[in-house]
Amino acid sequence: MSLVGFSTVATITLLLCVLTSPDRDDLDEFYTGYSSLSPMRNGLAIAGDYISAATVLGTSGVIALFGYDGVVLALSTALSLMLLMFLLAEPLRNAGRFTMGDALTRRMPGGRSVRITASVVTLASLLPLMLVQLAGTGQLMGFILGFSGESMQTGCIVGVGALMISYAAIGGMKGTALIQILKIVLLLGSGLLVAALMLHRFDWNPGALFDAAAAHSGTGDAFLASGLQFAGSASPGIDMISSHLTVVLGGACLPHITMRMYTADSARQVRRSMSWAVSGVALFVLVITVVGFGATALLGRAVVAGADPRGNTAYLLGTRAVFGAEVSTAETVLFTTVTTAIFLTVLASVAGMILACANSLAHDVFAARVREMTPRREMLLARLSAAAVGVPAILLATLVQHHSLHPLITLSFCLGASAIAPALVYGLFWRRYTRTGLLATLIGGTLSVLVLMPGTNLVSGSPVAAFPDADFTWFPFTTTGLLSIPAGFLCGWLGTLASGHTRAEEQRRQYEEVEGRILAGAIRRRP
Repeated sequence: MSLVGFSTVATITLLLCVLTSPDRDDLDEFYTGYSSLSPMRNGLAIAGDYISAATVLGTSGVIALFGYDGVVLALSTALSLMLLMFLLAEPLRNAGRFTMGDALTRRMPGGRSVRITASVVTLASLLPLMLVQLAGTGQLMGFILGFSGESMQTGCIVGVGALMISYAAIGGMKGTALIQILKIVLLLGSGLLVAALMLHRFDWNPGALFDAAAAHSGTGDAFLASGLQFAGSASPGIDMISSHLTVVLGGACLPHITMRMYTADSARQVRRSMSWAVSGVALFVLVITVVGFGATALLGRAVVAGADPRGNTAYLLGTRAVFGAEVSTAETVLFTTVTTAIFLTVLASVAGMILACANSLAHDVFAARVREMTPRREMLLARLSAAAVGVPAILLATLVQHHSLHPLITLSFCLGASAIAPALVYGLFWRRYTRTGLLATLIGGTLSVLVLMPGTNLVSGSPVAAFPDADFTWFPFTTTGLLSIPAGFLCGWLGTLASGHTRAEEQRRQYEEVEGRILAGAIRRRP
């Protein structure tokens, strides 16, 4: 039934992309869907983009293995979207048109170097997440469908990757948005039913569920207290703060999330869209909390860790365990819906990331080189860029599929928190911020992450690291955020100071010319 569900979803979603693809050479239609989505649908699409397969499987696994620490991680993901909603969503919508490069150069006309750098950072931050979800596709489908052959898993990666490229190239923003909406509806609907069944097993008493999970965790009361996830760290408290700060600042600033802000037609619409998105993500946090604790309560922490050391199968194991020994037809259908929703999550998430990378390459790199590029040619470049990004991602995913992928997830969030978040905050709100400061932020924040990441305990020095047999750890933390986030902000400040007082004053005057448009929500005119 799962195979039938996968095939049905792939057929329907590809058909949706074909039906909603731009019927003429119009950049606004391809890049933003003409802002035609209602706030509710746009909000659901934002939530669908934000809840990736890494969130569904990885965060629920952390909850199942580490209890309280996993719940805090899930809440941090919701808090990140709330931070975007209250601080950056409206200015981003007002400043940008199609890509992050548009938003950053709004106050710096003609900044081709900024656009190219922004495109490079976009690729660097999203490619690791694409690899994680593509590489996990083979293992996920093998777990669900019951095969373990490496050639079959590689075939799944290639087939799913080809679908994702097709979604981005054919459907554009509107097509991928409809897939995100379908995904979030299926994911929330099936998840709420599973969570309800889980609570029913414990007489609708969350306290009994948590106590049973603690009793079967093998760690006792430590399962319901802070610190279990980082118990092996040299400084558990600092490591925990660094990790959650990285998630809060980096999660919602990734380019495939911020590009959804440009699809709103007004500041009021972006506020309403973000309200729907935050509500959907908060509801899903409750779902994975119940299912994650339920997996440990019904199966035990050892069983969850035995199936996958990172707990990535906890969501599926908990769903299957709640049905009991005798599974009815309705429960079989529900489990098939859950697996199909996760499969669709992989498809939709990576399609959104490929679209963000393709848009950035076409609009910020290639189109910026030609003063008057025709819309037809730019759309062709965007579609070719989707293949140029997707094909190497598929090949790389087949190579890393048997390694620990957690460092790649962390790398994306660290780049979002250390390079993109400082650039957006400074670029949207600091009047004296100069082009040199912006380039210093993007480059300095990125380099600090790339220098520090190989020294973390996710890369070596532990059994679940990317290289478990080696130990070249010199930065004893899980993420680089403790140093790389301040480094990103510091580089931007020093770069602006290095530009000189005259340049800073000139930039202040340029910013004041567009300040009302960025902060006050002036109506955007289409060319």
